[in-house]
Amino acid sequence: MTKEDKIVDIYTDGACKGNPGVGGWGAVLKYGVHEQEIFGGEKHTTNNRMELLAAIRALESLKRACRVRLYTDSQYVHNGIGQWMQAWKARNWRTANKKPVKNEDLWRTLDRLSQKHDIEWLWVRGHAGHEGNERADMLANRGVKKILIEAESTS
Repeated sequence: MTKEDKIVDIYTDGACKGNPGVGGWGAVLKYGVHEQEIFGGEKHTTNNRMELLAAIRALESLKRACRVRLYTDSQYVHNGIGQWMQAWKARNWRTANKKPVKNEDLWRTLDRLSQKHDIEWLWVRGHAGHEGNERADMLANRGVKKILIEAESTS
């Protein structure tokens, strides 16, 4: 990576109808004039898992190492990656109370993907009119709807 590389802006969000319940994740990726929207969902999940999965799927979609500004409205994701993860890893994925880290599978994946890129993790207030966050929220809810429609068609 060079300083001349353009920055990829990524906006992520997760949604859950019930917690746990049907969940969805969404992300908007912007690189110069190019944009990509991605979304998906799961039948039985939590909001925190969907927030993590949004960031994971967005980073997985990058084809090469990039400079990234990743925007999330999740304090869980923002604090986890920026403050808690190093201590979790030092304690073999245990909390300060010696309990297993929740969503360890996704945290490990996010950690691995984060090592491939130069990422600035930015928190934004959700549902506050931030255009990228609003679009990611819409995509996350589209992911929920997709799962609900699939469930109806199989019943």
